[in-house]
Amino acid sequence: MGKELADSYPAARRVFEEADDALGFPISRLCFEGPDEQLKLTENTQPALLAVSVAACEVLREKGYHPDYVAGHSLGEYSALVAAGSLRFADALRLVRQRGRYMQEAVPPGVGAMAAILKMPDGKLGTVLEEAARGEVVSAANFNSPDQVVIAGHAGAVARAMELAKSAGARRVVPLPVSAPFHCALMKPAQERLRAHLDATEFRDLQCPLINNWQAREIRTGEEARNGLYQQIPNPVRWAESIRYLAAQGVERAVETGAGGVLTGLLRAIAPGIAGAKFADPADLNVISRG
Repeated sequence: MGKELADSYPAARRVFEEADDALGFPISRLCFEGPDEQLKLTENTQPALLAVSVAACEVLREKGYHPDYVAGHSLGEYSALVAAGSLRFADALRLVRQRGRYMQEAVPPGVGAMAAILKMPDGKLGTVLEEAARGEVVSAANFNSPDQVVIAGHAGAVARAMELAKSAGARRVVPLPVSAPFHCALMKPAQERLRAHLDATEFRDLQCPLINNWQAREIRTGEEARNGLYQQIPNPVRWAESIRYLAAQGVERAVETGAGGVLTGLLRAIAPGIAGAKFADPADLNVISRG
């Protein structure tokens, strides 16, 4: 991922070079060539995804595109803060590498799990999670769209919640192939370990507002940005609320930068009045320029 951007645009190439220097190893080669088993390690995945997203942002900036608002889903909040001028790219890379390592180490392999619940009838989720817990952790991790909620927690509790969700009328329940149960109380050890790194990092006031994950509200100061990254680790990503907020502010167009296009798909489900496009490789620029 990111190779075509780096091959086509000097701005993207510079981002990957900076990433290699900041981390002290060639994360760019891992992005471009793999191997997959190394790239899939959370402590590598997170800086790799950040680098691709920031590379795409820098290309757009050189082409004259500047955001009025930024938002990022989970890890993407770091990219958004770089784009808003609050967080230096090199600092963001070092933070997310530690974040990935601490998240991975917070829960032993096999102890946690995550699952997506699709089209759960209104008002049923709370009861399902309460009944499934039985003294273990299971909670909403991502409110992704009106029709999609991701849950996380102990593997047994997640499995029980999946069965209860189906009985409660959910259209579909899908276990997710993740390395840890993100955005739930089991991540509190990772949150506390990351605190010192966040406190030691400079966060500047934002050049444009960010809609944060933790509260789904607009923030503008460096201290709010720092606290938001701390609070998001064990708390759910309120993505659907964030997009609805942007729609209420009159936003008509959004560009998803970096690998994949999941958020562009979610955008259509949450706020179809916002025109969405992704930018992950040079061909995508034609679509954006026509928009």
